[in-house]
Amino acid sequence: MSANTSPHSNGQSPQWDSSEEKEKDQKDGPLDEEQGTGVSRRRASIAEGQIKHSKLGWKRLTVCLIVEAIALGSLSMPSAFASLGMVAGVILTVSIGLIAIYTSWLVGQVRLKHPHVQHYADAVALMWGRFGYELTSVMFVLFLVLITGSHVLTGTIAWVRIIDETSKCALIWGFISAILLYLLALPPTFHEFAILGYIDFASIIVAILVTMVATGVAASRSTGGVSAVAWSAWPPADISFSKAFIATTNIVFAYSFAVCQYSFMSEMHTPPDYVKSIWALGIMEIFIYTLTGAIIYSFVGTDVDSPAILSAPTLVSRVAFGLALPVVFISGSINTTVVGKYIMGRVFPKSEIRYVNTKKGWMVWLALIAGLTLIAWVIAEAIPFFNDLLGIISSLFSSGFTFYFPALFWFYIIKEGKWNATRKNIALSMLNAVVLCIGLIVLVCGTYASIKDILDKYAKGSVGGSFTCSSSSYEGSG
Repeated sequence: MSANTSPHSNGQSPQWDSSEEKEKDQKDGPLDEEQGTGVSRRRASIAEGQIKHSKLGWKRLTVCLIVEAIALGSLSMPSAFASLGMVAGVILTVSIGLIAIYTSWLVGQVRLKHPHVQHYADAVALMWGRFGYELTSVMFVLFLVLITGSHVLTGTIAWVRIIDETSKCALIWGFISAILLYLLALPPTFHEFAILGYIDFASIIVAILVTMVATGVAASRSTGGVSAVAWSAWPPADISFSKAFIATTNIVFAYSFAVCQYSFMSEMHTPPDYVKSIWALGIMEIFIYTLTGAIIYSFVGTDVDSPAILSAPTLVSRVAFGLALPVVFISGSINTTVVGKYIMGRVFPKSEIRYVNTKKGWMVWLALIAGLTLIAWVIAEAIPFFNDLLGIISSLFSSGFTFYFPALFWFYIIKEGKWNATRKNIALSMLNAVVLCIGLIVLVCGTYASIKDILDKYAKGSVGGSFTCSSSSYEGSG
């Protein structure tokens, strides 16, 4: 589908219009030398900032999307396969991946038709006005801050496993994790952040390979060998609806990269190239998730842990967690960077501060990222059922960012003419109606399953405490 072009297609909305400033200067009368120098310096700083934030190409966009999408959660796929069975696990992983590629294409088409769109809230505002903008802003910020919080907990689990000294207070590892997430979130442009992405991607691939080899060797040395491993093509006979749907949502959320896509695309120098990025990412995700889920599940069986690193022998598990540390913190920190850039753009829409290329800009940026990271750490440590809360938030919000919002974009923004005007419109309208239904099913059923899981844990007394120092409570967590 063709998309309109614009002089502002480099991703920067026209936040500063020099002609308007000149008119303002003329109305205010002649400027003295000091005032004129200040205005010129400000204009130059803004122009420099716009250039700095328009350097992202499709290859580095792909890297940013990889950082956002492929994290340690990929090692939860074997557990999902154990709940759903091999056949359903493979079918869902491939089909949801293809749908995610399509909805990501829809997200990008909105950006090409409306170049001023810089974050997800701007796109929803095209449909629902100010209400949609504010609603999506809350969803956007809350979701990404909570994801950062989940990486604080994942980091704590990793440190506890690596150090293997339960006498040490776990809050120390949580605090260290928060500091690392803060430091890695400081690069103010995605062009710069993408450099970390190469380390991130190498980290998760090596961690997956080590886990595969370790579990495969352990299976081959067990009684009966690999052929005796208890895995099944079908779901367990006693599987509950909530458990099966939580496994399904784990697969769904593994493809939830569209939430940050507008933020990344706002820095692209050639926005139409985004299509290359989403195809590259989508194919990699389908390949990695399917192989990781199927191979490790076939090696470990129905008792596989989440993340699967915990199913490897203790020493190998500690090594694998060490190798996975870069992906834990780099993938977590990019969420803080995205939220920070959104807040900077909203609070300082016409100021050079938003571009973080002045002393004042850097001071604001450092304080903002510190505040966001602190909030994520406090929420993660204070809520005893944080992971289940994240499941509820993901069902409520990620279902929209990945499924029902893109489907609505087709009907409200992208579609040309009536839905039944051409065969193409009819086919795509039917497809998007299905995507919309998938999003609503994930929204309702995922929320129900997550709430039920929390209630079941409270009934069993397995919910931990707030700000707990006990390292043993993190062992075997997933």
